[in-house]
Order: sequence, then C-alpha cells, then structure tokens
Amino acid sequence: MCASCKFPCALAITLAVLATGMLAGTTAAHEIPADVRLYAFLKPAGNRLDVEIPQRGPGFIEISRADEALRAAVKLYLTDNITIYENDAPLPEPRVAEALVSLPSDRSFASYQEAVAHLHGPRLADSVDLIWNQQLLDVLLEYPIRSDRSELAIGWRVDRLGRNVSTVLRFLPPGGAERAFEFSGDPGVVHLDPRWHQAAIRFALSGLQHILGGIDHLLFLLCLVIPFRRLRPLVIIVTAFTVAHSISLLAAVLGFVPDALWFPPLIETLIAVTIVYVALENIVYAAAGGAIAGAVSRRWITAFAFGLVHGFGFSFALRQWLQFAGSHLFSSLLAFNIGVEVGQIAVLIVLIPMLDLLFRYVLPERVGIIILSALVLHTAWHWMIERGEQLARFPLPRIDAAFVVGAMRGLMAMLALAAGVLLANTLLRRWTTADDLPRAPRPASRPRSSA
Repeated sequence: MCASCKFPCALAITLAVLATGMLAGTTAAHEIPADVRLYAFLKPAGNRLDVEIPQRGPGFIEISRADEALRAAVKLYLTDNITIYENDAPLPEPRVAEALVSLPSDRSFASYQEAVAHLHGPRLADSVDLIWNQQLLDVLLEYPIRSDRSELAIGWRVDRLGRNVSTVLRFLPPGGAERAFEFSGDPGVVHLDPRWHQAAIRFALSGLQHILGGIDHLLFLLCLVIPFRRLRPLVIIVTAFTVAHSISLLAAVLGFVPDALWFPPLIETLIAVTIVYVALENIVYAAAGGAIAGAVSRRWITAFAFGLVHGFGFSFALRQWLQFAGSHLFSSLLAFNIGVEVGQIAVLIVLIPMLDLLFRYVLPERVGIIILSALVLHTAWHWMIERGEQLARFPLPRIDAAFVVGAMRGLMAMLALAAGVLLANTLLRRWTTADDLPRAPRPASRPRSSA
C-alpha cells in the first residue's frame, strides 16, 4: 500500500532544526511554527504502505551528510505520531525508505505518480546552499500490510508540530475513486473507507460535542424552557426545536442554501437575535404573571421557527465532518442529529431540577425568570452587535436571476412550513389549552332528599 504526504515549510522547520543541530554537533532551540500544512497520498498496493513526507530545515544543509540526522528527525516527529491501522490492528513501525531534500518550488506532489517519481529521482547537489526556511524534506515510509483490500485507518497525531496544523490527505484505493480529506489538528482515527457504524459513531460523538460546546445553542435552549418546565409543554417545545433544526440541517447538507460568504455570518447574527427575542419574551411572560393563555402554543411555534436558524448553524460544524462519512451520508446525518438530541436531553436532565430548586429555595419563580432571562439577554445582545458588525463588512448580495430563483425557492419552502405549522398548531391547541389554563372546580354534589 502506497501513500504520499507533503508537509509545508513550517513543519519542516522543526525537523530541520533537529537535523542541523545533530550534524553540526551544537544545540539548537526547538521552535514551534505558527502554521503547518501537510499534504499526503495514501495508495494501497500489494503488501506495502509507502508514505512520502516533505519537511524543511534551518541553516545550510550538507546533503551528503544529512541523511542519518534527517531519518532520526523523521522518526521523532513523524513516525512516532502517525499510526496506520489494518483491520483495526496497528501496523508495526515503518521503514524509512527514502529521505531527500527538495526546493520549495518543487511541485511533485500534484499527483501520486509524480511524487513517487520525484522520490526515486536525483538528489540536489551538495554544493547548493539550502537555507532553512526555503526547503522541503521528502520522506518515503514503507509499512508491511497483508492485503491492499484491507480496511485501513490512520491516526494522525501531528497537532503538536505547530500552532495551526492542517492536513490534506488523498486516499487512492485500488480500483476505486480518489477520496480527499482535509482537516486541522488531530482528527482522531480516520477510517479511510468507513463502514456505516464507524461513521455513525463518529458523527454521533461530533453532534454531542457540538451541542455541549455551543454556548449560544445552550443559552437558547435555557431560555426556551425556563418558564415551561412541566413534561407536556417541555416535550412539545423541545420536539418542535428538534424537528426544525433537523429540517434545515438536511437542507444545508443537500445544498439548498446559499454558498455565499455572507451566509454564515448572517446565520450567526440571527442565532444571537433568536436568543435576544426569547429572553425578552420570557421577561414579558413573567411580568404578566406567567398565565398567558396560549403561551405554550406560541412558544413551540417560536421554537420551530428559530430552530430552523439554529439548524443552519449546526450545518457549519457538520460540513467539515462530512468527508469522514464515506458513502454513508444519511446515516451519518442521522447519527449527528442523535448526538445533538442526546446532548440536549442531558442538558435538560441537569437544568430542569436545578431551576426547580432555584425557584423553590432561592428566588421566587417570576423574579428568577426575569433575572436569568435578563442575564442571557445581556450576553446575547453583545453577540448580536458584534456579529452584526462582522456581517456588515460583506457587500449586499447581487440581485440577479440566480438570486431571484433561490429566493423564490426559499419562499415556497417557508410557505409550506408555515402551512404545516398552522395545521400542527390547530391539532395541538386543545391538548395544550388543558395544560395552560387551570381547570374549573367541579360543582359540589347535592344531597339526595328522602321522600
């Protein structure tokens, strides 16, 4: 199995510092590069795995004497941080088959064939002065594998090589289409051709991490449920939010949203607006005594409408993970949603009892709703201003035929969703009314008169 990796100058700086220090017999400080970009090919072939990795070095390098030092640097910084798995079993340490210094103008890693030919080609002359920040080091690693049809995965723990480390990896399976991956830092174990359950587990964990780490989504969820902590309204409101963000998330994945640069900052601004609105609504609800007829009915519609906005926000986090789905797009999308819902349920399990204790022993419920909502409102208001300023830097969208067609398509989708919401609200009105309003006391029974 053959693979090629190309690392940028920043990564090569660290490796070359070590190599130069060893060659010169002096001590050199290990610098942490600011930006590192890695390029890799991985191609199964026969019973070997070859990985070509370019790196750079500081100072002038004596090509004829640098081989041993460079190989030691490759092991310390690369092979110790890269693990190849065959059928979930880690492969043994690779053999450094080739290690050569290249000029920064080298473009041999444009294709796998060019990279292999370059690695087996002539070396640079020893008389060439190679400055540390202008060179690359190409390395060929060989891993023994049982079959090029095995299930392969790669552990890419290179995030410590720089402050910002990004990788472009191209997998070339035998008889299959090339598959490209691009990720930052340490992505964990990447299954190059995942099965459905491997992709589902990865996406479920991603959804869970996203909702638990998304402070704006959590604050919106908090504001949604502060005044409505009984089971029936809670189920209705959270279900509406879940269905809505699932719809918009699917629409974004299928490409039914603008791909313009202004769209993400617009959604981030609107997310802040949704938090501001719901926090204000909570304050009004509490000031009115918390007995507004139809409050649950209005709140679930609000949750559904704003859930569409939050779903687009989820899609921005999901977009960078879709490359790990392989051919299991919809199962991965479903798993991501399940992860989000598990995170929401976990938050509610902790949040609802805490709110009940707070309103029972610390603050009256009305005062507590107003104070908590005001705190969230303050935070979200600053987010709205900051994100709005970032959005204002983008020019207004150009009104052309494509924009009009997209706008009409979005309007039709909104009308269809509005019709569905009205129908659902009609069906739920009787159920929610019984939960919102106090029931009238039963009339006292009259005693029977004796004849």
